[in-house]
Amino acid sequence: MLKVGILGGGQLGRMLLQAAANYPVETYVLESDPDCPAAHLCHHFTKGDIRNFDDVYAFGKTVDKLTIEIEQVNIDALEKLAAEGVTIVPEPRVLRMIKNKILQKKFYQDHQIPSPDFIVTHSVSELKTHLSFLPAVHKIGEGGYDGKGVQVIADATQIDKGFDAPSVLEKMVDIKKELAVMVAINSKNETAVYPLVEMCFDPALNLLDYQLCPAQVTDTIAQRATEIALQVVKGMGAAGLFAVEMFLDHEDRLFVNETAPRVHNSGHHSIEAIHSSQFDMLWRILLELPLGSTQLISPSIMINLVGTGATGPATYMGIDHVTAHPGLYMHCYGKKSSKPGRKMGHMTLLGGDIVQLQQQAHELKKMLSVSGGSER
Repeated sequence: MLKVGILGGGQLGRMLLQAAANYPVETYVLESDPDCPAAHLCHHFTKGDIRNFDDVYAFGKTVDKLTIEIEQVNIDALEKLAAEGVTIVPEPRVLRMIKNKILQKKFYQDHQIPSPDFIVTHSVSELKTHLSFLPAVHKIGEGGYDGKGVQVIADATQIDKGFDAPSVLEKMVDIKKELAVMVAINSKNETAVYPLVEMCFDPALNLLDYQLCPAQVTDTIAQRATEIALQVVKGMGAAGLFAVEMFLDHEDRLFVNETAPRVHNSGHHSIEAIHSSQFDMLWRILLELPLGSTQLISPSIMINLVGTGATGPATYMGIDHVTAHPGLYMHCYGKKSSKPGRKMGHMTLLGGDIVQLQQQAHELKKMLSVSGGSER
């Protein structure tokens, strides 16, 4: 039986393991927290730091193949393991490029992929020499995720919000919609593309609030987005599952924002709404099985459940009310504690009409909350 390791034990690792139960695979997880969401679902759990060379290298020597649930892993260890015959998905060279926003932007530039104009900066003081480039978004080169490591700098008065580290100063796009395309590619260079989704963000938390599938755009825009996503993934020349996030501006131009080389929040709806979910698809790639079908079963809306209120033991309030709704699928991530802004789960609602789904989702959001306080 193939031994596959996952670096990271959060909710993405948890959902990967739920899909792994359908395949002949022995699963291993490396994570520092033995109470992480994925810990009790794998065959073998190892406590360790996914950013530490020795921990990642030792863990990797116990498996045949390795994958990730987060980019912040030790690339040096992965490169050594790959040289010694361990299959890494995505390949370390791709992960090193994507992990660094400066290298990622240069990749788009080199491959003529539409992406917002940018300037590389190394300090806050250097931003003062680029005032004519504002308004812009400052993105730290490494370490940012889920809205962290990103600052909007509208004018000279906001320069101090920038990062005193290698970063990308990216020209502000007049965003009409934020979109994403999931693309699977196997070792034979065969591809499967998921339907375009539309992402709506919480402006206060800068986190995905809810996501619509299919995206409410014209067929022409959807086709163009698919072409760009394939251009990105084929340009990387490596097997894996990739989420290509894009901006659509008010002139209906598409710009690639960033790419995630793994299962992704924008693909959670696929568990119920697509024949082969993003999690199922990654196992097919790892096990070198035929790629699954990305055909849409039903229009859907996926709603993130984010912690509110107090910090403490997680309590899901109103779960009995929302789960009574037909067509709703509940996913709790198994995190023992909740805090404001922490992703605690998601709901996926299926139905025939996107407008109705949005109205229903708005009502369902008011019924359910996750807090660190006691249930009232």
